[in-house]
Amino acid sequence: MNKQTLSLLTAALVFNINCANADDASSIEHISIIGNQQQLDTAAGSVTLIDEAELEKLEYDDIGRVLATVPGVNIRQEDGYGLRPNIGFRGVTPERSKKINIMEDGVLIGPAPYSAPAAYYFPMLSRMTAIEVTKGPSMIKYGPNTVAGALNLITRQVPTEQALGLDVAAGTDGYYKGHVYYGNASDRLGFLVEGLTVASDGFKELENGADTGFDKQDYMAKVRYDLSSEKFDQFLEVKAGLGEEQSDETYVGLTDEDFRSNPYQRYAGSQLDNMDWQHDQLQLTHYIAGSTFDLTTRVYRNNFERTWYKLNGFASSLGGQIPTLLELLTHPEDEQHQRYYEVLRGTADSTVREKLVLGNNDREFFSQGVALDGKVDVELFGFNHQLSAGIRWHEDEIQRNHTENTYLMQSGMLVQTDENTVATTTNTERTEATSLYISDTITFDKLTLGAGVRGELIKGFYQNRTPGFEQDFQDKTTRIWLPGINAYYAVDNNNGVFGGVHQGFVPTSPIQAASVEVEKSVNYELGWRYVERWQRMELVGFFNDYSNLIESCSQSAGCDTDLTFVAGHVDVYGLEGSYQHNLFLDNGWQIPLSVTYTHTQSEFKDSFYSGFEQWGYVEAGNAVPYLADNMLSVSAGVKASLFDITLIVSYADSMPESAQTMLTGNSGDSALAGKETDALLNMDVSAGYNLSDNSRIYLKVDNLLDEQDIVSRRPYGARPSKARQFQLGYKYNF
Repeated sequence: MNKQTLSLLTAALVFNINCANADDASSIEHISIIGNQQQLDTAAGSVTLIDEAELEKLEYDDIGRVLATVPGVNIRQEDGYGLRPNIGFRGVTPERSKKINIMEDGVLIGPAPYSAPAAYYFPMLSRMTAIEVTKGPSMIKYGPNTVAGALNLITRQVPTEQALGLDVAAGTDGYYKGHVYYGNASDRLGFLVEGLTVASDGFKELENGADTGFDKQDYMAKVRYDLSSEKFDQFLEVKAGLGEEQSDETYVGLTDEDFRSNPYQRYAGSQLDNMDWQHDQLQLTHYIAGSTFDLTTRVYRNNFERTWYKLNGFASSLGGQIPTLLELLTHPEDEQHQRYYEVLRGTADSTVREKLVLGNNDREFFSQGVALDGKVDVELFGFNHQLSAGIRWHEDEIQRNHTENTYLMQSGMLVQTDENTVATTTNTERTEATSLYISDTITFDKLTLGAGVRGELIKGFYQNRTPGFEQDFQDKTTRIWLPGINAYYAVDNNNGVFGGVHQGFVPTSPIQAASVEVEKSVNYELGWRYVERWQRMELVGFFNDYSNLIESCSQSAGCDTDLTFVAGHVDVYGLEGSYQHNLFLDNGWQIPLSVTYTHTQSEFKDSFYSGFEQWGYVEAGNAVPYLADNMLSVSAGVKASLFDITLIVSYADSMPESAQTMLTGNSGDSALAGKETDALLNMDVSAGYNLSDNSRIYLKVDNLLDEQDIVSRRPYGARPSKARQFQLGYKYNF
């Protein structure tokens, strides 16, 4: 962060604090991007709020299982636990959630959101008290990615009085969870400390009996000082966090035949695969609000380090053509693949022809910045205006220090050779971005109109640090303005219609050539909403018109090296529906019901060939891969004074693994051509019993029917959904 930015930050904080006296305490928190319930009901766009009570229904640790209940969300499962989620909204690629904005308390939380947006880090869900999903024209406030939507995770706020919480649970596959928080406040000063650990031995099986699970810890502390007075609500807060993970996860899946035999087996070649990361964050927030305005200033710094040791493929001392892991596991019947397949499984020993290559993808990230967001209500020319504006100075960076070692398979165990460690990728990408937005919302009786624009000035820097290749560097600048308009009309006290259009944008990373155009689209939506006290319905149609769809492919997508591919004109359109109702019975019981449905269609408008495995030979009219035509989620339950039961059933159609619909016999065929995932049917159930006003026990079962489905064949081979898991827990809150 440069001196000019720090000076501007200091001036902003001094100005804000001097705006109010410190007389009375206030407990205002300003970490939501949606706002209160009334704003949610009259929003001129598609928004979803999942509160703490809803999150506690099934005690999920996996964000993918929660978002399966939100319309318009497309997810590609991978490891079963949601360690590194693949989330998309309205048809954008879900790969590592790189095309949506992921925020924690309103701040971008990805390791390097501009330079390397693939989210290999994701905050632990169990410590969140609310989740907000925003789609549509209001996206111009939340960059840099404005095509799809924003996901904001809200952490526990500092309490105004003593608060204590405890949640412990144990389950099958060695699962356990420990979660505790304590907070208190005295006069104007309040604090909160929170710790969470979640672990499992894993539901997959290695022949040597090693774990295939994970162990994660997350710690957070907040201190808030209340500066409120009679005229202003105001506080200053510091948040610090620390997280770490050890997981024995792998990119290596199975052949379809082996999946049918035992979907939870792991090949011996993946026995050393391990992810080890550490994340820390520091955030300073100042908030001030008067009768007609509010202003939030945030200063943030996130650091993330990881070593991702994993099987990359095969090498040979004799040269010759060697199959990739994707080719090997997708087409194991090929005669030239048999020997490699046996070595991978550990049923045959290696020769110099079949050395296994394990890579250590060692990376260091940081992101930091200063953001100011404000609103003011004014009356001009006889109309009520709500003016919103914000500016953010942001910088992030990724340093890659990748290496590889070779191993031999000996009696089912990997034995390292005496060959030297080889450096494979040594580079740095860094971005400096200044973004701003301004919008105006005008109310005319029952009609609310909004218009705004977002601007992004992005300076990207790439440097190859490999000795002898230092001349390989690039710096480039992207400038863009992204307009949006929307409207909401209150037909009556319960019904409203809304619609809008906005410019979609996804920036390129610093390493991508300056000649590669950014991803752009024009996005439309039109919806209807019905709201009453215990019932809510919404129906939204959307259309995303891409003028230039681009994809970057890394090893997580099944590519051996990072590459960029351009598809040009693509259309994605669909329908989102949701219905919630809470029925009250005479005996005091409640029956909550929720139904969400998403229908999505997509088509490439041009015919072309791409080396990207997800595309291959594309004919105009082919569908975009990893988009289910239909997704349905139904949640129903019974709630009484002493107990509650909830059942969630979710369904998703099968999805194409590639845009190429069938094999043509050409050497450039996609290995995934013509293949589809299984249609996914999942049922989760939970039950709780209140021992007292402050404590309860709960029992939950994930994947009650023990469905064993192929959720993806990426990165390398067929991957299963999570096996059935039982969990028993105890929760105390004071």
